Amino acid sequence: MRIRVVAVGKLKERQLRAVADDYLRRVRRYVRCEECEVRDVRALRRAVATGATVVALEVDGEMLRSETFARRVNEWGSRGKGEVVFLIGGADGLPREVSKAADVRLSLSTMTLPHRLARVLLLEQLYRAMTILRGEPYAREG
Repeated sequence: MRIRVVAVGKLKERQLRAVADDYLRRVRRYVRCEECEVRDVRALRRAVATGATVVALEVDGEMLRSETFARRVNEWGSRGKGEVVFLIGGADGLPREVSKAADVRLSLSTMTLPHRLARVLLLEQLYRAMTILRGEPYAREG
């Protein structure tokens, strides 16, 4: 499985960058994972590999419990070439056509989150998903 987080904009705040990098390192213990920061929506589209399962992060997307998210990530990673791409829009979110073209529309919260916090939250949930799939103690789900 390969996971790719594609986000419009850069994480400029040092503290958020440090937290994101920490979770990215943790996820990489389990799967190939990369983060791709793009400038605009055109670059966002180009960053998606053909055959990847595309997950658009949207405030009105499907909400999942962490355990269900873990199982879904595992399922998505078992499809086709095994690549899962998570898309995070900028301040204005994702364009409608990008969201509609995604295989999955996922919500991290019913609250609107700043895109930079959504990225950190997604990376943490990806790490949590990996620990859930392996039955490791970090998750403490039950």
